[in-house]
Amino acid sequence: ADVSRQRGVAGDEVDWNDPKLSSRAVREYLEALDEEALAEALPKKISLTDPQSRWTAAPGGPAFFAYSTNYLIDTEHGVIMDVEATPAHRTAEVDSTRTMVERVKAQFDLTPERLIGDTAYGTAPMLAWMVEEKDIEPHVPVWDKTERKDDSLSSNDFHWNQEANEYRCPAGKPLRSEWRAFTQKRSRVTKAHTIIYRSSQTDCTTCPLKAKCCPNTPNRKIVRSIHEAARDVARRIAKTPEYLV
Repeated sequence: ADVSRQRGVAGDEVDWNDPKLSSRAVREYLEALDEEALAEALPKKISLTDPQSRWTAAPGGPAFFAYSTNYLIDTEHGVIMDVEATPAHRTAEVDSTRTMVERVKAQFDLTPERLIGDTAYGTAPMLAWMVEEKDIEPHVPVWDKTERKDDSLSSNDFHWNQEANEYRCPAGKPLRSEWRAFTQKRSRVTKAHTIIYRSSQTDCTTCPLKAKCCPNTPNRKIVRSIHEAARDVARRIAKTPEYLV
């Protein structure tokens, strides 16, 4: 974005009633946002010349106001099928994939068989969109923060039983989203679109693996995404020879 670094203000210090913010660019930017979106959209620094640009140092060196250009490429033929410009923000860049795929479908009646991308495209909602909505193979690493860096047990060490709706720990004990029946059925889905599975404190207290599983808590819990099935598809693909092609 060809804008001056000096024409920027801190996002959390913006006074939208300030006369300096009455430019056409800023007015149009604000008119396009409702109050809720405005609260979520405020970046670290806002350009008074081009407020939709983003302050970034992603290429290395000093930070500057910029946009990202996102490309949908036919890797087999080396052809750029579509381009979408977005603010230099990871979420906007990933979401542009949906726009480009839909546009290519409408324009050329083409839908990719697989999508290749980095970890930014491996979020649970994005994988669910690819697998469940578009039937596209996700050739991307799964965005997974559950992997433990120390020698303790990770969630991958627990076996998921779809029919029983529970995990089984390496010692064979269950982890469940609820341990007693309720008169009214509860979804157990959190605001983060996950379901939390917990073991029994009684089982954990006497377990010989406790020091390696949950040394600092009375029992073990696993946070499972409601899109975990799509994440599992991506994990399986990552183990195939085609993933490396």
